[in-house]
Amino acid sequence: MIAVLPGLYLGGVSDVADVQQLQQAGITHILTIDSIEQNHLQHSFQTKFVNILDDSSADLLSRLPECLQFLKEALGKPESSVFVHCQAGVSRSAAVVAAYMMNTIRCTFEDVYGRLQNIKPDIKINEEFVHQLALFEQMGCDVDMSSASYKQYRLQKVTEKYPELRNIPREVFALDPGSSDQTKEVLFRCRKCRRSLFREGSILNHALGAGPAAFVNKRLMPVQHSDSTKCTSFFVEPVQWMEKSLLGVLDGQLLCPKCNSKLGSFNWYGEQCSCGRWITPAFQVHKNRVDEVKPVPIHGR
Repeated sequence: MIAVLPGLYLGGVSDVADVQQLQQAGITHILTIDSIEQNHLQHSFQTKFVNILDDSSADLLSRLPECLQFLKEALGKPESSVFVHCQAGVSRSAAVVAAYMMNTIRCTFEDVYGRLQNIKPDIKINEEFVHQLALFEQMGCDVDMSSASYKQYRLQKVTEKYPELRNIPREVFALDPGSSDQTKEVLFRCRKCRRSLFREGSILNHALGAGPAAFVNKRLMPVQHSDSTKCTSFFVEPVQWMEKSLLGVLDGQLLCPKCNSKLGSFNWYGEQCSCGRWITPAFQVHKNRVDEVKPVPIHGR
């Protein structure tokens, strides 16, 4: 068990075997990031258990808000100290402590990682958690569940967790705007029947790809577009009206739920945008099949 910051300790499961020793060290709260809960600790400490495996399929990023809240509440109390541990104290628990330091001290992952390894040289956060912490840093050292980056990340994790593409959690699907215009957001409607399909907040923007160079191995080259029109489709998060078409199916067409006209296509394992960027998973709606409708401002008298 090693002190990382005043009141914040990091270690492995072997450190929680002796409750008396933990109490003598002043530990009042214990955060366990593991696949096995340490039930013997519940009577002597305030505890939190987060069930996470140390592998490439684990979604630690989505659990960071609850971990950070537990740490902040504990460390905000006088005379409180927190011990964060996983099995060995080198990856999962180190990743959570790194996220806490990034969020509170406002430093980069690279700086935090170096600092932790200086304190505890055996620390080696697995590559998947490093990727997730890089996304955490990109979001401002917080988890912004409304950001396009986070939504794309969650969709990738869902694809990994449910390879059969069934029993996908309903929260993955954005609310269906239906035919109602009662919203302050920009809406996108079917050009043929005017049915509202998705909100502006559902668009998952991406960095432009390499353009025609990305298609050099294909038989046909795409039409070259100017910078402003390179992307001929919107890539969006799945919306509730798509659910019946998407579940249990790898790829297919996206059809308007009202008039059945073709809007675009989907592929859970990815499709290439006209700009050359590969998007995974991909739910693309062609821009020439929808119209953008901005809310009408209400002016006071």
